Amino acid sequence: MANIASNFKINGDRLWKTIMEMAKIGPGIAGGNNRQTLTDEDAKGRALFQKWCDEANLSMGIDKMGTMFARREGTDPDALPVYVGSHLDTQPTGGKYDGILGVLGGLELIRSLDDMNIKTKHPIVLVNWTNEEGTRFAPPMMASGVFAGVHTLDWAYAKEDSDGKKFGDELKRIGWIGDEEVGSRKMKAFFELHIEQGPILESEGKDIGVVSRGQGLNWLQVTLTGRESHTGSTPMPMRRNAGLGMAKITSLVHEIAMSHQPDAVGAVGHCDVYPNSRNIIPGKVVFTIDFRSPSFDTQDDMERRLHEGAKEICNNLDLELEIEKVGHFDPVTFDEGCVSTIRRAAERLGYSHRDIISGAGHDACWINKVAPTAMVMCPCVDGLSHNEAEDISQDWAVAGSNVLFHAVLETAEIVD
Repeated sequence: MANIASNFKINGDRLWKTIMEMAKIGPGIAGGNNRQTLTDEDAKGRALFQKWCDEANLSMGIDKMGTMFARREGTDPDALPVYVGSHLDTQPTGGKYDGILGVLGGLELIRSLDDMNIKTKHPIVLVNWTNEEGTRFAPPMMASGVFAGVHTLDWAYAKEDSDGKKFGDELKRIGWIGDEEVGSRKMKAFFELHIEQGPILESEGKDIGVVSRGQGLNWLQVTLTGRESHTGSTPMPMRRNAGLGMAKITSLVHEIAMSHQPDAVGAVGHCDVYPNSRNIIPGKVVFTIDFRSPSFDTQDDMERRLHEGAKEICNNLDLELEIEKVGHFDPVTFDEGCVSTIRRAAERLGYSHRDIISGAGHDACWINKVAPTAMVMCPCVDGLSHNEAEDISQDWAVAGSNVLFHAVLETAEIVD
């Protein structure tokens, strides 16, 4: 650590140019990106990333989930590598920075090491995880989940998109299926740089978020069944209105989350209403609830209260109720050693910083199960993400990448 100078910094202009070049692939309709996983656009983004890695003299490995691993050798080839990266896939209406900053910030730190002729004892491996977003093929963080042993490869391959196309078939179709066994790699540590996707850092004027924990998540799919009937001729007391049930449960979700402030959140996201006609009382609704908390106890309490409250609501409205858990991961506590390394990097560089809890899921949350892991965050404008209007400043991107650079340097160990 002593020989890591505070003037060791990445090339900010080159980083920004690289981000903007990647953003040209899979452009959205409102200034963002649509580069969903295993699409032709994803394949083009991967090819550009491969080109940049080749130019940096990195050796590329690809596993059976299509995850890309670009390696810079260390002076000790037997030393465990330090991994760094994120994802290049986007939401259908995604921004230019979510995930992309973490991959290209990692590429820039390797380019900067070469510029400075800095050698490290440990190899450094840059990662592009497949299907972090989970939009086309649910759930999110799929490849990192298989890597960490949370999911099986066959399970992932069998997942289908809305058109019935299977993940395994599409991975093969775009030509990015590797032969390396998933999860066979060992890591000294993994670092992920990401935009905050929330408003805290910007509102407090902080340069860097040192991510100490990640929220656990429960996704619950609720199906309410009542009876379709005419909106004009059905007396109010005789209605079995599934739409009303959804409205009351939506309010319940908000009430439950508010009772666990400041860190818990909850909302109804996707919903389908049947038959979705203006003059028919809904006979069926299917909707999803997203509960998140960094506390196991809070996570369990929110789910319990949802089940109890929804049952009471449906009994009062004469509705049938079905609740299915369609997504879950436990709250995450990141490795204290890696977290401290990030904190020291921010202090060495003179950046203002604060500890922060990640409100979103990231590949680092799964990798934390198999290797010491931590995250760096930078602000984003108005906390907006998963939106084409997502925006960050070049200064924020550079600050986050510099902290990442120093954290990786300290962990990979500079060789004089």
